[in-house]
Amino acid sequence: MRKLTVGAALVASLAIVAGVSTPSRADTGQVAVVFTKGGFIVGVGGGEGVLVYRGHKYPFTVSGMSVGFTIGASTTKFVGHAYNMKGPASIEGSYAAGGAGGAVAAGAGAVQLQNGNGVILQLTGPKVGAEVSAAVGGVTIKLK
Repeated sequence: MRKLTVGAALVASLAIVAGVSTPSRADTGQVAVVFTKGGFIVGVGGGEGVLVYRGHKYPFTVSGMSVGFTIGASTTKFVGHAYNMKGPASIEGSYAAGGAGGAVAAGAGAVQLQNGNGVILQLTGPKVGAEVSAAVGGVTIKLK
């Protein structure tokens, strides 16, 4: 009978621990960004966007620079998703080619970016203007 009591106590304590601890869960947010870029050799760009996360809107700014072959100017209106969100602040940071983050262009107006927080942005949108670029660079996102 004593073994049953110890076993029941063990099961009860495990149930309490399991009920108290909650696994960390990453969420997905929706993102809309307007980004304007221009330059000759060195491209500079910036813009604004909005993250919609758990029903709330969080405005942010985007700034970026690229070094390499860049000629022209363009404006792109991106929309898409932010994956692996642990909160609205996790969208902040540098999204750069190489290092902790990365950027992979997938055709005109489509991009996938990742920051050091593990947030992945998958964005698409039409590009207006004329720009030719074979440059390496990145962007920084900061909540307002």
